[in-house]
Parts: sequence; structure tokens; C-alpha cells
Amino acid sequence: MKLRLRWSQSVGRPSIPQTSLDEPLMWVIAALLSIGLVMVFSASIAYAEAGRDTNSRYFYLVRHSIVLVIALTGAWVTFQFPSEFWRKHAPKLFMFAMFLLVLVLVPGIGKVVNGSRRWISLGFMNLQPSEVMKLAVVLYAADYTVRKAEFMHSIVKGFVPMAVAVLLAGTLLLLEPDFGAFVVVASITMGTLFLGGINGKIFTGLIFTSLAGFVLLIISSPYRLERVVGFMDPWRDPYGKGYQLSHSLIAIGRGGWDGVGLGNSVEKLFYLPEAHTDFLMAVIAEEFGLIGVSTVIGLFAWLVWRAFQIGLTARSQERYFQALVAQATGIWIGVQAFINIGVNMGLLPTKGLTLPLLSYGGSALLANCAILAILLRIDWENRRILRGYKL
Repeated sequence: MKLRLRWSQSVGRPSIPQTSLDEPLMWVIAALLSIGLVMVFSASIAYAEAGRDTNSRYFYLVRHSIVLVIALTGAWVTFQFPSEFWRKHAPKLFMFAMFLLVLVLVPGIGKVVNGSRRWISLGFMNLQPSEVMKLAVVLYAADYTVRKAEFMHSIVKGFVPMAVAVLLAGTLLLLEPDFGAFVVVASITMGTLFLGGINGKIFTGLIFTSLAGFVLLIISSPYRLERVVGFMDPWRDPYGKGYQLSHSLIAIGRGGWDGVGLGNSVEKLFYLPEAHTDFLMAVIAEEFGLIGVSTVIGLFAWLVWRAFQIGLTARSQERYFQALVAQATGIWIGVQAFINIGVNMGLLPTKGLTLPLLSYGGSALLANCAILAILLRIDWENRRILRGYKL
């Protein structure tokens, strides 16, 4: 039975591509990585110079550069494997990610930072299992949807098995706690099931159930409720619950149209916590203004659009797993970027989510580069097929 995909209308009769790789997509990825490298250095100078363990303004720049080289090398290796390899091993990768989520909760193994147990120390860097799970769920959800295509109309046979797997992963994420990662994983899964043609009534019920569940999670947790209250009115307690957001808004306000210039941010000088990780966009806004923010958002928008176009091309070739992986990649990057930017601008409650491809963070950078390498591989295979070559 053929998989019935939503948003899968014919993309026309594609012309034979002149190059074997999507050069514009590669340039957009390179631009985002380059902006991230420059801004991580700019946002972290003060912290690096004052840090007891760093004692050098280049500390975070060097570490980020090393991770970037490792991530790009890993992406090159990932690209060498055909997309069918990832389809075959998607369940194993998902189980491995689940194992890591359990392992990180073990005292003595999981590293606690700011009250959250989210990292496993590897010596030279910290591994964040939630990032592995995001990568795994893209592949597993696509594989599951294709395998269960004939049951997408059934709650018991189509929806429940995937829901149980995601809820188990979500429970482990909430125990860390990492509510933001749970939201991203749930969004990827729901988006993939929707694009895979899940019954409309089931999906509608899923939306309302998920919203009710998120509300209950917020109400039942004092620290999450405090974040929501602080997000609604950060100026009511600017030195407490609203401290981080109020300084993010000050940074954005100082940026104006064209910013104060690279390196001239004031908020990064110990006022704005996590300036080089979760709140990097606030520093970009302060130093480059609306022009800089619009440029970054435009790059992300183009990347997401291109991921969906690659998925549509794969769908026209009846490569349904590849189509869903490409579009799920767009969902992952788009949703996480939207949440991070929304948090920086005070549109969403504060969450510990990095800005994809830009923020400082080894695991996130590795996972982002790996999934984009798979996206490029899918596009490369699309182009091979259009030229009449066998994969």
C-alpha cells in the first residue's frame, strides 16, 4: 500500500540538476555555522576572561571551533551512508538514544548543571542525550510511519505504539528535567505523523490532548509555573524570575535597526546569563540590530523551505521514508529556532534550548550537522535518480 502523504503534491517536472550537491543549501548551512562561530566568540569573551577554569578570551572560541571541526567531519562520514542505511538502523538508533536517556539519570554518570541532569561527561566534551534523541526520533518516526502506512487510520495499530515510545522518551526527558527537548521531540513526531497521512480525527484529538498535557505539566511543576509567570511580566521581578528575559529585551532594544556593532554589546558583560548559548540571538540583536536578526531568520526560513522541497522531490520519486526524513528535519530546525528566538524576544516562556547551528554546545552542533548531512544525502540521491543513475 502506498503511503498517503500530506503536502505531497507533484513538484512538477524537475529539471536535471547541473551539480551533484545542493550548493545554495550548503552555503546557507555554512553561513549559519560561520555566524555562530563569530557570535559565540563575541558573546563569550567576558565570561572566558573572567572564568576560573578558562582564563583566556579565546577559550570558548577554541572549544567551539574544535567541536565544529568534529561535527563537520562527522557530517562528511554520515553523508557517505545511503539513506536506506539510516532507515534500516532507525529503530536501533532510537533504542540507543533511549538507553542514553536512562544512563544520564544514573547518579555519578549524569552531570548536574544548574539543577538539571542532562549531560554525560566524555572527558573532552559533554554528551547531551536529548540531542541524540532528536536525531533518532526524526529517523524512527519516518521509518515507523512508512512501515505502518496501512494502519495510519487506526488509533490502536497506527497511533498508540508511536505514542507510547514518545511518551516514554518524554518521561525520561522530564526527569532530567528538559521540558524544551520534550516539546521538540513531540513536535517532530506529531509533524511526521501528520505528513505521513494519519487520520485527521486522530490528529485533531492528539493536538488537544497534547495541549492539555502541556498545561498540566506547567501547572504541576512550581519552577515551570514560575517561568511562565516571569515570562508574562518580567519587569515585575527584574532581579529574580524575570532577570534573564528582562536583560534579553534590553539587549534587543539597544540594537535598534542596525545594532551597536560587532563586539560592542553591553549585555554580554555579565548582565545576560547564557549569552553564548540560549540567548545568543539577543546578542546578535544588540550588535547587528533588526538587520542581523532578519538575516538569521531568513537563513533559517530558507533552510526549512528547502528541506520541505527536498522532501517533495523524494515523494515524487516514491521514496517515502526519505521524504518524511527531509521534512521532519525542517520541522526540527524550524521549531527549535522558533522557540529559541521566541524566548529571546519574550514571546515564549524561557526554555533551555539552543539556537540550531549557532549556539555554543557540542552535542547540539554534532546532531544538527549529522541530520543536515542526511538531508544533503537525500537530495544527492534525488538528483542521481533524476539523471537516471541507480543508487
